[in-house]
Amino acid sequence: MTERAVAAGDCIHATAIVVGSCGMLFVGPSGSGKSRTAFACLNAALARGWNAALIADDQTALTVTGGRCIASCPEPIRGLLELRGTGIVTLPALGRAVMDIVIAPTVPSGATRLPPEAETFSCNGIRLPLMRLWPDGPVDPLSCIRAARPELFLAR
Repeated sequence: MTERAVAAGDCIHATAIVVGSCGMLFVGPSGSGKSRTAFACLNAALARGWNAALIADDQTALTVTGGRCIASCPEPIRGLLELRGTGIVTLPALGRAVMDIVIAPTVPSGATRLPPEAETFSCNGIRLPLMRLWPDGPVDPLSCIRAARPELFLAR
């Protein structure tokens, strides 16, 4: 099992969204496609008639409450998302949400074709499943996430 860890209360370079009741945290280095992939997921959800909102882009605060990893946004950037080449856009936003899965946009290669199994992301000991995703694939990223983790999209 591979694990990536962050301490609760830290602000990390990440994008967080919620689709229906599923909180998604997009992590990776600058330019890896976090914002673009999250934006594509938001748009795919809205096209399906689902509720979806931005939590935070670029800087996401993570805390642990009641055994759950909670993402929130520093107030100055609330509702703002950067689309490289387009600029800063304003989106419907929520102040905070429970995170259920961590998505790591990954550069397509033979080595990343089949990612390691059972990877996790740890927020102060709270483990979340980590899923690698090629952001420029032929299928919308929300469909890929839903196919790989359908249990996250069941009514809770």
